[in-house]
Amino acid sequence: MKQLVLTLIGKDKAGLVEKLATVVSSHNGNWMASNLSHLAGYFAGILQVEVAEQDVAGLTAALQQISDLDIQIQHGMPSALNEQQQLKFVITGNDRPGIVRELSSVIKHKGTNIIHFESSKQSAPNWGVPLFNAVATVELPASVSRDEVVKALEAIATDIVVDVESGS
Repeated sequence: MKQLVLTLIGKDKAGLVEKLATVVSSHNGNWMASNLSHLAGYFAGILQVEVAEQDVAGLTAALQQISDLDIQIQHGMPSALNEQQQLKFVITGNDRPGIVRELSSVIKHKGTNIIHFESSKQSAPNWGVPLFNAVATVELPASVSRDEVVKALEAIATDIVVDVESGS
């Protein structure tokens, strides 16, 4: 079986996921994982599909025929993640330009690898400024403790709170 990783974007409208799922299914593909969002009037996402070698060309051609979406297709490669070395946390703080750069810089500096990152800006009328919220999963190198990463992230500013999710 081959793994395909699709990135896609197009003007949002009803039925895009159903159209995509129909094409994948009709070419014997298995929808493995996805992260799909409505962003500023666009439908954007990333999708992992598993498909037999003999169906790759047909699926690829059919995906390229979906006129409502710009789809880029990459052939996946084997990768191994160490779940025992993963840390999932929630970061909350006052929103400001550069906050993602600051957070990702700390994560890189500690030698950790971002496995998943999801962020949003939320209204916080009682605080006077919008709140930044992120949920991240990182893979820690064996030489770095989770407490070390949390302390480094919290040191960015006094208004940042890092909560480690249970089970990590």
